[in-house]
Amino acid sequence: MPTPDRTSLPEIVTAGIDLLEAAGLDKLTMQAVAERVGVRAPSLYKRVRSRDHLLALIAEQTLHDLTAKLDAATVRAGSDPRENLRAVARVFRAFARRRPNSYGLVFSQPMEVANPSEELLANSSRPVIDAVAALVGPADALEAARTVTAWATGFIFLELGGRFQLGGDVERAFDYGVDLLADALLASSSGHPVAR
Repeated sequence: MPTPDRTSLPEIVTAGIDLLEAAGLDKLTMQAVAERVGVRAPSLYKRVRSRDHLLALIAEQTLHDLTAKLDAATVRAGSDPRENLRAVARVFRAFARRRPNSYGLVFSQPMEVANPSEELLANSSRPVIDAVAALVGPADALEAARTVTAWATGFIFLELGGRFQLGGDVERAFDYGVDLLADALLASSSGHPVAR
C-alpha cells in the first residue's frame, strides 16, 4: 500500500512564499520548506523537482496573486481611465510593499529563475495594458504599459531599498509620478498637452 501524502503542492508553494518573505531568497531551501510543511526534504521531490522548480512555482503564484488584486482594483476604479491607472499603480506598489521578496523574485531575477508561461505573462500584464489602453488606445498600449511598469518598478525598488533620503512625502511623490505619466500618455494620444 502506498504511503499517504502528507502535504500538497499548494501547501509547499505557500510555505515557500512564507519562507521567502520571512527570510529572503538565500534562506529559501528545500529543507526549510520541508520542515515548514512537516515532511522530510526527500518527500518534497515527489511534487517539486528542484529548488529552481519551487522558485518558478512561487513566481507563478505571485503573478496569480498580483493579477487578482489588479483585476479587483480596476473593477472598483470604474471607467475613469486616469483613476484606473492610479488604482493599478497603487495596487502594484502595495503588493510589492506587502510581499517584497516575492515581488523581487518576479521583477528582478533573471528569466531563467522566474520564467512564467506566455499565457500567465499575458494574463498578468493585461490589467496594466488595459489601464493604459484607455489612455493611449490599443495601438500604443504595450509600449505605454512597459513605460508605466518600468517607472513603477524603479520607484518601488528605490523605496523598498530605503533610497529616498531627502525627506518629503513619498506617497505624494508616487501619486505625482502616476498622474504625470497619465497626463503624458493622454497628451501623446491626443497630440495636445493635458491641463491639470
